[in-house]
Amino acid sequence: MPEIVTLTVNPAIDIATSVERLTDTHKMRCAPARIDPGGGGINVARVVHRLGGDCLAIYLAGGPVADRLGRLLSAEGLSFVALGIEGETRENFSVTELCSHREFRFVMPGPAVSEAEWQRCLGYIDALQPAPRYLVLSGSLPLGVADDFYARVIEMAKVRGSRVVLDASGPALRAALPHAPYLIKPSLNELRQLTGRALETETDCMQTAQEIVRKGHAQVVALTLGAGGAMLVTQEDIVRSGAVATSFCSTIGAGDSFVGGMVWALNRNAGVQEAFRYGMAAAAAALSHAGTELGSAAEIKQCYGEVSLA
Repeated sequence: MPEIVTLTVNPAIDIATSVERLTDTHKMRCAPARIDPGGGGINVARVVHRLGGDCLAIYLAGGPVADRLGRLLSAEGLSFVALGIEGETRENFSVTELCSHREFRFVMPGPAVSEAEWQRCLGYIDALQPAPRYLVLSGSLPLGVADDFYARVIEMAKVRGSRVVLDASGPALRAALPHAPYLIKPSLNELRQLTGRALETETDCMQTAQEIVRKGHAQVVALTLGAGGAMLVTQEDIVRSGAVATSFCSTIGAGDSFVGGMVWALNRNAGVQEAFRYGMAAAAAALSHAGTELGSAAEIKQCYGEVSLA
Protein backbone atom coordinates (compact mmCIF):
# COMPACT_ATOMS: atom_id res chain seq x y z
CA MET A 1 0.00 0.00 0.00
CA PRO A 2 1.41 3.44 -0.91
CA GLU A 3 2.24 5.79 1.95
CA ILE A 4 0.01 8.50 0.42
CA VAL A 5 -3.67 7.80 -0.28
CA THR A 6 -6.18 10.36 -1.54
CA LEU A 7 -9.96 10.12 -1.33
CA THR A 8 -12.28 11.90 -3.77
CA VAL A 9 -15.97 11.43 -3.06
CA ASN A 10 -17.13 13.66 -5.93
CA PRO A 11 -14.69 13.28 -8.86
CA ALA A 12 -15.23 14.70 -12.32
CA ILE A 13 -14.00 14.91 -15.84
CA ASP A 14 -12.98 18.52 -16.50
CA ILE A 15 -13.63 19.96 -19.96
CA ALA A 16 -11.96 23.26 -20.85
CA THR A 17 -12.33 25.37 -23.97
CA SER A 18 -12.26 29.01 -25.08
CA VAL A 19 -14.31 31.45 -27.15
CA GLU A 20 -13.54 34.93 -28.37
CA ARG A 21 -16.45 36.46 -26.47
CA LEU A 22 -19.27 35.09 -24.32
CA THR A 23 -22.69 36.19 -25.53
CA ASP A 24 -26.21 35.09 -24.73
CA THR A 25 -28.66 33.43 -27.17
CA HIS A 26 -26.11 33.13 -30.00
CA LYS A 27 -24.05 30.06 -30.85
CA MET A 28 -20.46 30.43 -29.74
CA ARG A 29 -17.87 28.48 -31.71
CA CYS A 30 -15.47 26.95 -29.23
CA ALA A 31 -11.83 25.99 -29.57
CA PRO A 32 -11.00 22.27 -29.34
CA ALA A 33 -11.68 21.06 -25.81
CA ARG A 34 -9.06 19.89 -23.35
CA ILE A 35 -10.26 16.93 -21.26
CA ASP A 36 -8.63 16.01 -17.94
CA PRO A 37 -9.40 13.89 -14.89
CA GLY A 38 -10.61 16.09 -12.06
CA GLY A 39 -11.73 16.25 -8.46
CA GLY A 40 -9.71 17.37 -5.44
CA GLY A 41 -8.02 14.16 -4.30
CA ILE A 42 -7.48 12.94 -7.85
CA ASN A 43 -5.59 16.13 -8.71
CA VAL A 44 -3.56 15.84 -5.51
CA ALA A 45 -2.58 12.29 -6.48
CA ARG A 46 -1.67 13.41 -10.01
CA VAL A 47 0.77 15.97 -8.60
CA VAL A 48 2.31 13.49 -6.14
CA HIS A 49 2.72 11.00 -9.00
CA ARG A 50 4.36 13.61 -11.26
CA LEU A 51 6.86 14.38 -8.52
CA GLY A 52 7.76 10.71 -8.30
CA GLY A 53 5.78 9.87 -5.16
CA ASP A 54 3.96 6.59 -4.62
CA CYS A 55 0.28 7.41 -4.29
CA LEU A 56 -3.11 5.70 -4.56
CA ALA A 57 -6.22 7.64 -5.59
CA ILE A 58 -9.50 6.24 -4.27
CA TYR A 59 -12.76 7.69 -5.55
CA LEU A 60 -16.47 6.99 -5.97
CA ALA A 61 -17.65 6.78 -9.58
CA GLY A 62 -20.41 5.44 -11.78
CA GLY A 63 -21.74 5.33 -15.33
CA PRO A 64 -19.98 5.85 -18.68
CA VAL A 65 -18.17 8.96 -17.43
CA ALA A 66 -16.53 6.80 -14.75
CA ASP A 67 -15.16 4.51 -17.45
CA ARG A 68 -13.64 7.46 -19.28
CA LEU A 69 -12.20 8.84 -16.04
CA GLY A 70 -10.48 5.51 -15.41
CA ARG A 71 -8.98 5.54 -18.89
CA LEU A 72 -7.63 9.06 -18.39
CA LEU A 73 -6.00 8.08 -15.09
CA SER A 74 -4.54 4.92 -16.59
CA ALA A 75 -3.03 7.01 -19.38
CA GLU A 76 -1.20 9.05 -16.74
CA GLY A 77 0.07 5.89 -15.03
CA LEU A 78 -1.70 6.72 -11.78
CA SER A 79 -2.65 3.96 -9.32
CA PHE A 80 -6.35 4.18 -8.47
CA VAL A 81 -9.35 2.33 -7.07
CA ALA A 82 -12.82 3.29 -8.28
CA LEU A 83 -15.59 2.34 -5.84
CA GLY A 84 -18.73 1.88 -7.91
CA ILE A 85 -21.94 3.82 -7.33
CA GLU A 86 -25.29 3.85 -9.15
CA GLY A 87 -25.21 7.55 -10.05
CA GLU A 88 -23.22 8.91 -12.98
CA THR A 89 -19.97 10.78 -12.36
CA ARG A 90 -20.17 14.46 -13.24
CA GLU A 91 -18.50 16.51 -15.93
CA ASN A 92 -17.39 20.09 -15.21
CA PHE A 93 -16.94 22.75 -17.85
CA SER A 94 -14.80 25.89 -18.07
CA VAL A 95 -14.62 28.56 -20.77
CA THR A 96 -11.96 31.21 -21.21
CA GLU A 97 -13.14 34.41 -22.88
CA LEU A 98 -10.20 35.37 -25.06
CA CYS A 99 -11.07 39.06 -25.42
CA SER A 100 -10.94 39.60 -21.65
CA HIS A 101 -8.87 36.59 -20.48
CA ARG A 102 -11.61 35.88 -17.92
CA GLU A 103 -12.27 32.27 -16.97
CA PHE A 104 -15.81 31.03 -16.38
CA ARG A 105 -16.17 27.78 -14.45
CA PHE A 106 -19.36 25.68 -14.48
CA VAL A 107 -19.24 23.11 -11.67
CA MET A 108 -21.89 20.39 -11.59
CA PRO A 109 -23.22 19.01 -8.29
CA GLY A 110 -22.44 15.38 -9.03
CA PRO A 111 -24.58 12.27 -8.54
CA ALA A 112 -26.60 11.40 -5.46
CA VAL A 113 -24.75 8.83 -3.34
CA SER A 114 -26.72 6.43 -1.16
CA GLU A 115 -25.90 5.81 2.49
CA ALA A 116 -24.97 2.23 1.65
CA GLU A 117 -22.49 3.49 -0.95
CA TRP A 118 -20.73 6.01 1.28
CA GLN A 119 -20.74 3.60 4.21
CA ARG A 120 -19.04 1.04 1.96
CA CYS A 121 -16.42 3.68 1.19
CA LEU A 122 -15.80 4.20 4.91
CA GLY A 123 -15.31 0.47 5.32
CA TYR A 124 -12.86 0.32 2.43
CA ILE A 125 -10.74 3.13 3.86
CA ASP A 126 -10.74 1.57 7.31
CA ALA A 127 -9.57 -1.77 5.89
CA LEU A 128 -6.52 -0.43 4.02
CA GLN A 129 -3.45 -2.49 4.92
CA PRO A 130 -1.18 -1.08 6.02
CA ALA A 131 -2.74 2.24 6.92
CA PRO A 132 -1.35 5.07 4.78
CA ARG A 133 1.09 7.49 6.31
CA TYR A 134 -0.85 10.41 4.80
CA LEU A 135 -4.54 10.32 3.93
CA VAL A 136 -5.75 13.28 1.87
CA LEU A 137 -9.47 14.12 1.95
CA SER A 138 -10.18 16.67 -0.74
CA GLY A 139 -13.18 18.06 -2.56
CA SER A 140 -16.91 18.52 -2.18
CA LEU A 141 -19.39 16.00 -0.81
CA PRO A 142 -22.14 15.03 -3.28
CA LEU A 143 -25.83 14.86 -2.48
CA GLY A 144 -26.66 12.12 -0.01
CA VAL A 145 -23.29 12.02 1.78
CA ALA A 146 -23.51 13.05 5.43
CA ASP A 147 -21.91 16.36 6.38
CA ASP A 148 -19.80 14.52 8.97
CA PHE A 149 -18.39 12.07 6.42
CA TYR A 150 -14.89 13.55 6.57
CA ALA A 151 -15.12 13.71 10.37
CA ARG A 152 -15.79 9.96 10.45
CA VAL A 153 -12.84 9.27 8.14
CA ILE A 154 -10.55 11.40 10.30
CA GLU A 155 -11.50 9.48 13.45
CA MET A 156 -10.84 6.13 11.76
CA ALA A 157 -7.55 7.28 10.27
CA LYS A 158 -6.20 8.76 13.50
CA VAL A 159 -6.83 5.50 15.36
CA ARG A 160 -4.69 3.75 12.76
CA GLY A 161 -1.89 6.32 12.91
CA SER A 162 -2.46 8.15 9.61
CA ARG A 163 -1.95 11.88 9.28
CA VAL A 164 -5.03 13.42 7.68
CA VAL A 165 -4.80 16.36 5.28
CA LEU A 166 -8.17 18.02 4.70
CA ASP A 167 -9.12 20.35 1.86
CA ALA A 168 -12.85 20.91 2.22
CA SER A 169 -15.34 23.71 2.69
CA GLY A 170 -18.71 24.55 4.19
CA PRO A 171 -20.51 22.11 6.51
CA ALA A 172 -18.03 19.30 5.76
CA LEU A 173 -15.10 21.41 6.99
CA ARG A 174 -17.03 22.70 9.98
CA ALA A 175 -17.99 19.17 11.07
CA ALA A 176 -14.45 17.87 10.61
CA LEU A 177 -12.47 20.48 12.54
CA PRO A 178 -13.30 19.28 16.07
CA HIS A 179 -11.80 15.91 15.08
CA ALA A 180 -8.41 17.55 14.52
CA PRO A 181 -7.01 16.73 11.10
CA TYR A 182 -3.26 17.22 10.90
CA LEU A 183 -3.39 19.88 8.18
CA ILE A 184 -6.16 21.94 6.60
CA LYS A 185 -5.92 24.08 3.47
CA PRO A 186 -8.77 26.58 3.28
CA SER A 187 -8.89 29.37 0.75
CA LEU A 188 -9.62 32.87 2.02
CA ASN A 189 -13.28 32.61 0.98
CA GLU A 190 -13.61 29.21 2.63
CA LEU A 191 -12.17 30.58 5.87
CA ARG A 192 -14.60 33.50 5.71
CA GLN A 193 -17.51 31.10 5.26
CA LEU A 194 -16.29 28.93 8.11
CA THR A 195 -15.89 31.77 10.62
CA GLY A 196 -18.46 34.30 9.41
CA ARG A 197 -15.74 36.96 9.59
CA ALA A 198 -14.79 39.50 6.92
CA LEU A 199 -11.04 38.80 7.30
CA GLU A 200 -10.14 42.03 5.55
CA THR A 201 -6.51 42.22 6.68
CA GLU A 202 -3.57 39.87 6.82
CA THR A 203 -3.58 40.21 10.60
CA ASP A 204 -7.21 39.06 10.68
CA CYS A 205 -6.29 35.99 8.65
CA MET A 206 -3.28 35.20 10.79
CA GLN A 207 -5.18 35.51 14.06
CA THR A 208 -8.03 33.33 12.80
CA ALA A 209 -5.63 30.62 11.65
CA GLN A 210 -3.81 30.82 14.99
CA GLU A 211 -7.13 30.36 16.78
CA ILE A 212 -7.77 27.14 14.84
CA VAL A 213 -4.36 25.81 15.84
CA ARG A 214 -4.72 26.98 19.45
CA LYS A 215 -8.05 25.14 19.77
CA GLY A 216 -6.37 21.95 18.58
CA HIS A 217 -8.50 21.77 15.44
CA ALA A 218 -5.41 21.36 13.24
CA GLN A 219 -1.66 21.33 13.73
CA VAL A 220 -1.05 23.13 10.43
CA VAL A 221 -3.18 25.70 8.61
CA ALA A 222 -2.11 26.49 5.05
CA LEU A 223 -4.27 29.42 3.97
CA THR A 224 -4.27 30.20 0.25
CA LEU A 225 -4.90 33.82 -0.68
CA GLY A 226 -5.21 33.68 -4.47
CA ALA A 227 -3.13 36.37 -6.12
CA GLY A 228 -1.94 37.33 -2.63
CA GLY A 229 0.02 34.10 -2.18
CA ALA A 230 -0.44 31.99 0.96
CA MET A 231 0.15 31.84 4.70
CA LEU A 232 1.35 28.94 6.84
CA VAL A 233 0.44 28.85 10.54
CA THR A 234 1.56 26.29 13.12
CA GLN A 235 1.96 26.47 16.88
CA GLU A 236 5.59 27.47 16.41
CA ASP A 237 5.65 29.53 13.21
CA ILE A 238 3.83 31.94 10.96
CA VAL A 239 5.22 32.02 7.42
CA ARG A 240 4.09 34.16 4.52
CA SER A 241 4.75 33.79 0.81
CA GLY A 242 3.74 36.06 -2.02
CA ALA A 243 2.48 34.57 -5.28
CA VAL A 244 5.18 33.17 -7.53
CA ALA A 245 5.54 35.15 -10.76
CA THR A 246 4.37 32.92 -13.60
CA SER A 247 2.43 33.10 -16.83
CA PHE A 248 -1.27 32.79 -16.06
CA CYS A 249 -3.65 30.55 -17.98
CA SER A 250 -6.11 28.92 -15.55
CA THR A 251 -6.71 28.65 -11.80
CA ILE A 252 -8.23 25.17 -12.07
CA GLY A 253 -6.27 22.64 -10.05
CA ALA A 254 -3.96 25.20 -8.41
CA GLY A 255 -5.28 24.60 -4.89
CA ASP A 256 -5.16 20.83 -5.35
CA SER A 257 -1.62 21.15 -6.68
CA PHE A 258 -0.69 23.13 -3.56
CA VAL A 259 -1.86 20.22 -1.40
CA GLY A 260 -0.10 17.70 -3.61
CA GLY A 261 3.22 19.51 -3.41
CA MET A 262 2.99 19.83 0.36
CA VAL A 263 2.02 16.22 1.00
CA TRP A 264 4.69 14.87 -1.34
CA ALA A 265 7.35 16.87 0.53
CA LEU A 266 6.01 16.02 4.00
CA ASN A 267 6.08 12.32 3.16
CA ARG A 268 9.75 12.73 2.27
CA ASN A 269 10.25 14.04 5.85
CA ALA A 270 10.63 17.64 4.76
CA GLY A 271 9.97 20.32 7.35
CA VAL A 272 6.64 22.10 7.20
CA GLN A 273 8.18 25.28 5.77
CA GLU A 274 9.97 23.38 2.99
CA ALA A 275 6.72 21.53 2.24
CA PHE A 276 4.94 24.90 2.09
CA ARG A 277 7.46 26.04 -0.53
CA TYR A 278 6.74 22.96 -2.61
CA GLY A 279 3.01 23.66 -2.28
CA MET A 280 3.52 27.19 -3.56
CA ALA A 281 5.66 25.90 -6.42
CA ALA A 282 3.16 23.24 -7.50
CA ALA A 283 0.32 25.77 -7.44
CA ALA A 284 2.32 28.24 -9.54
CA ALA A 285 3.20 25.55 -12.07
CA ALA A 286 -0.49 24.65 -12.47
CA LEU A 287 -1.50 28.26 -13.13
CA SER A 288 0.44 28.33 -16.39
CA HIS A 289 -1.61 25.51 -17.95
CA ALA A 290 -5.06 25.37 -19.52
CA GLY A 291 -7.90 23.43 -17.93
CA THR A 292 -6.83 20.87 -15.36
CA GLU A 293 -3.46 20.21 -16.95
CA LEU A 294 -1.09 20.33 -14.00
CA GLY A 295 2.55 21.31 -13.71
CA SER A 296 5.34 18.87 -14.50
CA ALA A 297 8.01 17.90 -12.01
CA ALA A 298 10.53 20.10 -13.84
CA GLU A 299 8.19 23.09 -13.75
CA ILE A 300 7.43 22.59 -10.07
CA LYS A 301 11.10 22.39 -9.17
CA GLN A 302 11.85 25.48 -11.22
CA CYS A 303 9.09 27.40 -9.41
CA TYR A 304 10.39 26.08 -6.06
CA GLY A 305 13.52 28.14 -6.53
CA GLU A 306 11.43 31.25 -6.99
CA VAL A 307 9.38 30.90 -3.79
CA SER A 308 10.28 33.49 -1.15
CA LEU A 309 9.24 33.02 2.48
CA ALA A 310 8.90 35.77 5.08
